Amino acid sequence: MKSALNTIKDFLELELISIGNYKIMVHTIMLILAIFIITKISLWIIKQALTRHQRKNDLDTGNTYAVFQIIKYIIWVIAFGFILETIGIKVTVLIAGSAALLVGVGLGLQQTFNDVISGIILLSERSIKIDDILEIDGDILKIQEIGLRTSKGLNRDEISIIIPNSLITTNKVINWSHQSKQTRFKINIGVAYGSDVDLVEKVLKESAWEHPEVTDKDLINIRFLDFGDSCLLFQVIFFSENIFRIERVKSEIRKVINRKFNEHNITIPFPQMDLHFKTNFSENIQQPKK
Repeated sequence: MKSALNTIKDFLELELISIGNYKIMVHTIMLILAIFIITKISLWIIKQALTRHQRKNDLDTGNTYAVFQIIKYIIWVIAFGFILETIGIKVTVLIAGSAALLVGVGLGLQQTFNDVISGIILLSERSIKIDDILEIDGDILKIQEIGLRTSKGLNRDEISIIIPNSLITTNKVINWSHQSKQTRFKINIGVAYGSDVDLVEKVLKESAWEHPEVTDKDLINIRFLDFGDSCLLFQVIFFSENIFRIERVKSEIRKVINRKFNEHNITIPFPQMDLHFKTNFSENIQQPKK
């Protein structure tokens, strides 16, 4: 028994790497692995606890994700510090000795640090969460992931877009999911002069309500916008919860409008332009030669 313990002790104290005063032994590697495994298990337990808490209290998924991300980054920083101490590198000495280097690196990586700080702000402030629908630079995105430096979003063409966090915190961003689940949308359409305005409004309202993803019939509103150059301009206003796929909803409502207009003989006119030519015939009459 004693011999086996001595063998294990000798194995653990076996020197693998030696650089100056720093020596990495077998027990050092095993301790690093233990720190890594404990960190992963701790994060898994925390994530499960947060998920159960979210389901029990019917909390928002985005808030739970933000809290877990912050906890994850803090725990990994602590774990990395323990790993450095295990190797024999004093964290305080390392920070003090590399202060000048960090200043130089910081100047070169200023934008990266800006993105990281922005990521911390997004995760702590929680003004933008997972599954939120954002409009950034005219592009509509559904947020899938908020990272420390970048966030990932999916646009309406099913393309994943990587967004630097500083772009979200410093630019004007429209959060379509921020206020309520349903949002107001508009469809513009023109009909021929001489059309029955009351009939047009009735048909437009019925067309919008016929779509299953329009939420409330009482909130549908038809506006007579203006007298256009070649048509009477109307606007259909409706509410829907399908913010991300609203262009599909609008397209389907337009199909219904076109069908109902054909049924009621309501005409959508072509753009028209009248050109008037004036000819001065007197200028074209040639005077007889003398």
